[in-house]
Amino acid sequence: MSLCGVVLLTVFAVLVANHNLPQSLFTTYVPVFNRLDVTVLSGRSLYWALGLSVVAVAGSLIPLYKPQPRRVLDTVFLTQKRLIVAGLALSTLGYFNWSYRLPRATVTMTIGVLVIVVPSWFVWIRRRPAASEGRTILIGDDADQLQRVTAAVSGPVLGYLCPSVVASRNDTDGVLAVADGGALFAESTDEAIREVERAQYPERLGGLARLEDVLVEYDIDTVVLAFQQADRAEFFGSLDVCHEHGVAAKAHREYADKVLVDEGVVGELVDIEVEPWDPLDHLLKRLFDIVVAGTALLVLSPVIVLIVIALKLEGQGPVFFSQTRTYLYGETFQILKFRTLKPEKGGEVGTVIDEDRRTPLGTFLRTTHLDEIPQLWSILVGDMSVVGPRPAQTELEPGFESEAVQWKQRWFVKPGLTGLAQINNATSQEPDEKIQYDLHYIRTQSLRLDVKILLRQFWKVVEDVVELVARN
Repeated sequence: MSLCGVVLLTVFAVLVANHNLPQSLFTTYVPVFNRLDVTVLSGRSLYWALGLSVVAVAGSLIPLYKPQPRRVLDTVFLTQKRLIVAGLALSTLGYFNWSYRLPRATVTMTIGVLVIVVPSWFVWIRRRPAASEGRTILIGDDADQLQRVTAAVSGPVLGYLCPSVVASRNDTDGVLAVADGGALFAESTDEAIREVERAQYPERLGGLARLEDVLVEYDIDTVVLAFQQADRAEFFGSLDVCHEHGVAAKAHREYADKVLVDEGVVGELVDIEVEPWDPLDHLLKRLFDIVVAGTALLVLSPVIVLIVIALKLEGQGPVFFSQTRTYLYGETFQILKFRTLKPEKGGEVGTVIDEDRRTPLGTFLRTTHLDEIPQLWSILVGDMSVVGPRPAQTELEPGFESEAVQWKQRWFVKPGLTGLAQINNATSQEPDEKIQYDLHYIRTQSLRLDVKILLRQFWKVVEDVVELVARN
């Protein structure tokens, strides 16, 4: 389907680009190309154009013919990059005397049409079968839950992945040892469990470390999670791999509070919103982040230089303050701020605001929010967004999770420099209130909402600066 579709779409694109009307419009209204003459091929010349275009385009897309899971945007961008290579190859042919020269307008128009229709074709044919999980595997360490979720899967299960130690709540020993490549429940004394294994688990595909390889090798559509606990390392690590490869994920409904799911879900299994936003919204948000962060860094560059000089002259410690924060799927990254406090005893900068650690410069930076400027770089490289749930200190996360059962649902989107909770003065001191704002933002995110929140944050900064000036 991939190859046949590419061939037919290439022929279609060449014929469109070779038509008199598109040629006239293109060579009249498009800058640079408006100096070219209308060139409509016919006969042998048209056949050459069709043949060369099909060979170049079909050849450049060979890596995409092998089915494997990819995120929608990854499929689109990879296809477009390959099509640009095909266009460059066709253009290069015209520079050699022994080769056939294709009209520049025809080549450009052909590739222009293909970068729209071919990615759409690849995305469409890779859809998961309707009303089915498609090609499914199970992963987890809970033997009893694996049985329950298997019965709830619509369609065959290709296999399962499990760690070297698997727990069974029904087993008297509590833990069953399984070597890599061995059989699940191999040491179980429960004959019924072994029967379920033989009937419903066609193959053990290895340990959790093989998840990424298995997703690609078997072209998996859906992963069903069956862990005893929704911990950071294994449960959310598996979700992270699913997110990277564009694979759907499901879990037992008992985890509905721990993961991001559709509101009002019913049934034994729930769909985890591994990618909460549509690809177009995701793309627009990333472009918004790049434009805002890049522009802000450029405009504020003189201010950054002045702050660095001022902190150096102050001589109360390093220029930057680094702290571990949590972001996508429980992973961590280092967030940077300009230092606003004197170091604690032992040289640690710390975050506790004791009176004897305050400095006039630090107070000014905190009040004006200028200490947050270094995070613009984190936004530019993709660790953060301009707008999103504010990243929490990793060491404090367990406390927040104990107070707000839905806290981990924030991990399904990038953290932000500001967010809906921040402009409504909801802080981590009130986890229950903060998580409600964060979840509302995740479910209603749009470019318009991001702009609105950013403008509100600017206004709050202005108010804080005015208050600082009035107080002094």
